[in-house]
Amino acid sequence: MAGEITNATQIVVPARTRLWLAPVGTKAPADATSTMPEGWYSVGLTTEDSLKFAEEPQFEQVKSAQTDFPSRTFQTSDSATVEVDLQQWNAKNFKAVFGGGTITEITPSGGTGTAKHYKFAPPRIGGRSEVAAAIEVIDGAKSYRYVIPRAMQMEGVETELQKAKESVLPLRLAVQGGDDADAWYLITNDPAFADAVAPTPGT
Repeated sequence: MAGEITNATQIVVPARTRLWLAPVGTKAPADATSTMPEGWYSVGLTTEDSLKFAEEPQFEQVKSAQTDFPSRTFQTSDSATVEVDLQQWNAKNFKAVFGGGTITEITPSGGTGTAKHYKFAPPRIGGRSEVAAAIEVIDGAKSYRYVIPRAMQMEGVETELQKAKESVLPLRLAVQGGDDADAWYLITNDPAFADAVAPTPGT
């Protein structure tokens, strides 16, 4: 019983969460608590319960006549996604949500004075760009960072424009992978991870 009570400290309640984005290739954070390196920007305010990270491997099963259960199960592919609804409308968030695009300054028709208007055009087919992402989760003294070197907006954008609620920008990122690096990884200062540290090669 005492061990179960002690393990209650391992429950994570995300008191604060943040999502950071950067161009692919930007220097990744080195640990769980230091200031994010140059080139990363926060998407700002997000809705209270919208941030989700999902890791979804796919499997195939081998069936045999001699058993009612699979004889073997093997993984065929892997995938991971990030979902969050952004509350702040700005140039960087629009480009993140639509997978790129261009913003140009335009002159108001018949307008005078110093007022400026801006035109956002989403990327055309084949023109979407990848981003790097980092999810920050803080629970008291414990910090966690999911680091995603490459991701791409994977869905269409549906924005509700209602009088009685704020309009959010839905960001839906699909993690991209490769053979030469981790598709995603977690870094943390949580002491509960200490017992499973892999030995250093050669020791």
